[in-house]
Amino acid sequence: MSARVILLTGPSGSGKTSLLRAVGAQRLKLDDFYRDGDEPGMPLLDGSVSGAQGASRDEAMGAIDWDDPRAWDAQRAMAAITELCAHGTAQVPIYSIPDNATRGSTRLDIGTAPAFVAEGVFAAELIESCRAAGVLADALVLRRPRLQTWWFRLRRDLAERRKPIHVLLTRGLRLSRQEPAAIAGWRAQGCRAVGRAECARIIAAHIAPSSAPS
Repeated sequence: MSARVILLTGPSGSGKTSLLRAVGAQRLKLDDFYRDGDEPGMPLLDGSVSGAQGASRDEAMGAIDWDDPRAWDAQRAMAAITELCAHGTAQVPIYSIPDNATRGSTRLDIGTAPAFVAEGVFAAELIESCRAAGVLADALVLRRPRLQTWWFRLRRDLAERRKPIHVLLTRGLRLSRQEPAAIAGWRAQGCRAVGRAECARIIAAHIAPSSAPS
């Protein structure tokens, strides 16, 4: 087995998950590699970090900056990617966003797919590691009109009860204001910015059997 990975990032609510479902790509959910909210050293919205005792449940809901890469375990995510590329299967965590905690694990099997997608807002953090490991097929950032992203993110988060409503509204407005800078940052890290149709075509080409590396 020798698969490669397509790193897919984009603003929360930009439609990454629904696109991958439509294309039929095997998906590694990078959101499942968030650190638990009560861990020490979590980044806070005021610019500090949580202390040795970690954050309380209430603090984890409203005070942790979940859009800071330090809230996420890049090393563990990279280990899962390399295992999937080498063996086609890996044990991966199951993360509960409402609980701000890992709630078990599951085995992800990509079968004989020549490529799979590692998807999440922190995917660009793994570009250099994947390139150095020789497993990078592509790195993409999905974009669509900012108002659409804001609306779909809010509708999803309310339906899944991810956080209290006031937290979702505050975070949603902040992310919407920061979206152009975020996309520019992902492009600077090495992602190609693409619309939905182009993104689907690129991923479909990578996962086609004829694209398997020799």
